[in-house]
Amino acid sequence: MREQSFRVAVVQMSCSPDPEENLKRACEFIRQAAAEGGQVICLPELFRTQYFCQSEDHSHFAVAEPVPGKTTEVLGTLARELRVVIIAPLFERRAAGLYHNTVAVLNSDGSLVGIYRKMHIPDDPLYYEKFYFTPGDLGFRTFATTYARVAPLICWDQWYPEAARIASLSGAHILCYPTAIGWHPSERIEFGERQHSAWEIIQRAHAIANGVYVAVANRVGHEGPRDGGLEVWGGSFICGPFGEILAKASHEREEVLVAECDPQMQEEVRQHWPFLRDRRIDAYEAITRRFLDE
Repeated sequence: MREQSFRVAVVQMSCSPDPEENLKRACEFIRQAAAEGGQVICLPELFRTQYFCQSEDHSHFAVAEPVPGKTTEVLGTLARELRVVIIAPLFERRAAGLYHNTVAVLNSDGSLVGIYRKMHIPDDPLYYEKFYFTPGDLGFRTFATTYARVAPLICWDQWYPEAARIASLSGAHILCYPTAIGWHPSERIEFGERQHSAWEIIQRAHAIANGVYVAVANRVGHEGPRDGGLEVWGGSFICGPFGEILAKASHEREEVLVAECDPQMQEEVRQHWPFLRDRRIDAYEAITRRFLDE
């Protein structure tokens, strides 16, 4: 039986210091995406706040919330009204002192299909995520929704081919990467073009290597002190299983992107580029080692 095509949308938005304002604006963007035909709609990483991991500050734990909780209730109601699937990235308070960088997948009937917890946690200048987030313990997951089988991954996960592979092997039609990434303003002139290019290329490579669609929702705008902080680079995009760009946003503006995804195209690509067929699963034991010491 032929699987039906679906339309994925990514929201590229700026985020203010006010969580309630960000939630309200995210709902407005979701309505816009649905009006433009989006059926699976992905928001940026940690969209309810500015990217607070630029510093280690215990006060930021106050914005964490349980999942399910208030935000999933608001977005679930909206998903049911619009009959859309929402990929909602949240700062999850799991228990006292235990927090995760999490995606909630809300189905078109408003129900919570499941959650994914970010597996790879960075620790770099202005990206002090290990201070806030416990690494995910649910593995790489694919969720069957009304329109598609969706595998959410989060930001730093996007650099790891192992994550994309495992999610794809679990039957995903599309990998969704909510993201909060940008330039250190002092580095943009020298390194900016190469940094952004590498970020886009690796995710397009995941699409090619696995024969899947990829949707990347980044934020946009400057966050943090005017004389420092991060210049979040936008550049959200959707690509097909050949790695071809189907829609792409600017580095400067808030935008909604929508593109059609056809599981039959995914089937045809995998028939012609049978990477999954030709994998030597009997020869990959070494991949589970940290390093191959002599």
